[in-house]
Amino acid sequence: MPEQIIIVDEQDNQIGLEKKLYAHQKGLLHRAISVFIFNSKNELLLQQRAINKYHCGGLWSNSCCTHPKPEESVENAAHRRLYEEMGIKTNLEKIGTISYKIFIKENNLHENELDHLFIGNYEANPQINPDEVSNFKWISLPVLLNDISSNSKLYTPWFKIILPKILIKLPFTI
Repeated sequence: MPEQIIIVDEQDNQIGLEKKLYAHQKGLLHRAISVFIFNSKNELLLQQRAINKYHCGGLWSNSCCTHPKPEESVENAAHRRLYEEMGIKTNLEKIGTISYKIFIKENNLHENELDHLFIGNYEANPQINPDEVSNFKWISLPVLLNDISSNSKLYTPWFKIILPKILIKLPFTI
């Protein structure tokens, strides 16, 4: 059975379930999760999405992102997917939500998400799942911001929208 995602209203109240691909084709507002993992050097763990992803394959993005399954809390979804994609188990702190709408013209898909944002700390290198992630890197925020400015097309569109919100919520300065 195709994966279903949670369709929500602007206040994040569940109003239905829909097939993931259909929801992205039609631009339906749905619940999402984005995780940002930092180490003790305040470097952010980035993942390069696997080439075979249904959109944005090969692009760099935040440490992990997903959609909660029906009846799954956002916190459980964040922990589950962080482990599935990156092999990481760590404490996560929810720092807010953000809504955004993006049209991905390469495959006519929409990201219309109410995204729950989480941060965490981890010191080791991840054990990536090659079905989901092709590569990873730890990167300082000044280097990352400079690279996004110079090489914007190498990064997922949602990552570039979410990152400024994350930066103002960090417990350390850049």
